[in-house]
Amino acid sequence: MPRKIIKDRAIVDDSFTVVNSVDEFPRSGDVILDIALWQELAPRLQHRPGKVGVKVPVDVEPEDLVDLLGQVDVIAIEFPVFRDGRGYSLARILRERLGYEGELRACGDVLRDQMFYLQRCGFNSFVTREDRCIEDALNGLHDFSVTYQADALEKRPIYLRR
Repeated sequence: MPRKIIKDRAIVDDSFTVVNSVDEFPRSGDVILDIALWQELAPRLQHRPGKVGVKVPVDVEPEDLVDLLGQVDVIAIEFPVFRDGRGYSLARILRERLGYEGELRACGDVLRDQMFYLQRCGFNSFVTREDRCIEDALNGLHDFSVTYQADALEKRPIYLRR
């Protein structure tokens, strides 16, 4: 049974398989690879059927991702603990400064209370913890109806939206 994720404000089946080693690497299908594994397998990925994503830690330097931005369909940012905010900054830099337009996925220790703010930073998909209710997490995207500041989705502050 496929894992469920939240993508573009809906609960959907995840088509991606997370691959942690070369031994697990399938010949086809959508995969998300750890950044080190992606660098090792990059030559083999060009003609492989299926989408490719990369999983990065929150402490990766955004400039280290520039070369892969046009080559991956998903960038999954791994939150080690819910109180680590570096992933928010990384997402914002990827979207606004580096112009990444693909799927940006929050995974790891991601909680319902963070969803709305993660979305404002540019995330459009979320992997919830297995011990949490995905339907409840989806509701977290709708906690607020108005935002005052500009963000990755709405570039204008409220006073310019009137």
